[in-house]
Amino acid sequence: MAASPPSPPGRSAPSTPSPRPARDRASPGIGPGRPVSGGLFTLGEAMGIFVADGIGPLDHAPGFTLAVGGAESNVAVGVARLGGSATWLGRLGPDSAGSLIAARLRSSGVRVLAVPDTSPTGLMIRYRRSAQFIHADYHRAGSAGSHLNPADLPLSELESAGILHITGITPALSATARATVFAAVEAARAAGVPVSIDVNYRSKLWSRSDAAPILRDLVTRADVVFAGPDEAAILTDATDPVAGLAALGPTEVIIKDGARGCTALIDGTRLTADALPVTVIDPVGAGDAFVAGYLADRLTGAPPTTRLHTCLLYTSP
Repeated sequence: MAASPPSPPGRSAPSTPSPRPARDRASPGIGPGRPVSGGLFTLGEAMGIFVADGIGPLDHAPGFTLAVGGAESNVAVGVARLGGSATWLGRLGPDSAGSLIAARLRSSGVRVLAVPDTSPTGLMIRYRRSAQFIHADYHRAGSAGSHLNPADLPLSELESAGILHITGITPALSATARATVFAAVEAARAAGVPVSIDVNYRSKLWSRSDAAPILRDLVTRADVVFAGPDEAAILTDATDPVAGLAALGPTEVIIKDGARGCTALIDGTRLTADALPVTVIDPVGAGDAFVAGYLADRLTGAPPTTRLHTCLLYTSP
């Protein structure tokens, strides 16, 4: 039985955005951009994942495949595989899962800043109940990753990054994890480092009403925001979710919409891109691959049309 998700932490994060600093490492705009010095810096929880082989109820699984994952670490791996520089920060427990995560990420080209923690590393059990439906049980309450703390941040490295990427998952894990995300965002903004956020709402971690003000606050502080249509609806009641999110402050808004492709508003220019016709094998991680494709190209100074094409190409099997 999966551990119960943590209770929604108190809303201790600041609710009024501080003034946006000059964007001296700003968005390259709609035309050809310039390469950004520094690479991706991201932080969050990575977990060990037991993936049941075959299709059907968990108790009928003939075996399991051991993997590692986490939204932020997945993006870091994606950027590294596309030739970019990527650093991941997180807490790992004194166990085999923690060691495996560090080894797998490093072997994928990610620079790992692992903070030792005495609690166990989080785990996920994932199985395919049918050809179309995938179920995941999380064992992450009180995990090492949830103990992320502002003191863990290596500010000098964060301030020299090309972009900071966060997700809406980490702020839901605990009050200290949430404080760490806000501290990272404020440090990046003060240094002129662009901030990217994937809304990545998880109903198993917190309710929409608890998540909305926190996620909206983070979006107002971001330069780049990724969201699905349902996630955008948590943050804005605008009939046009792209424009609604852009009104909160980000200059680059990308709505990822599965088989329908994506719609973006980048530096005032609206763009659309069609998804590639593929047979879906496993949708898990597709959103992270999408984000990785965009950010990897953004770091090289590629124009927005190229970034969106890479997103969709990298998301396809």
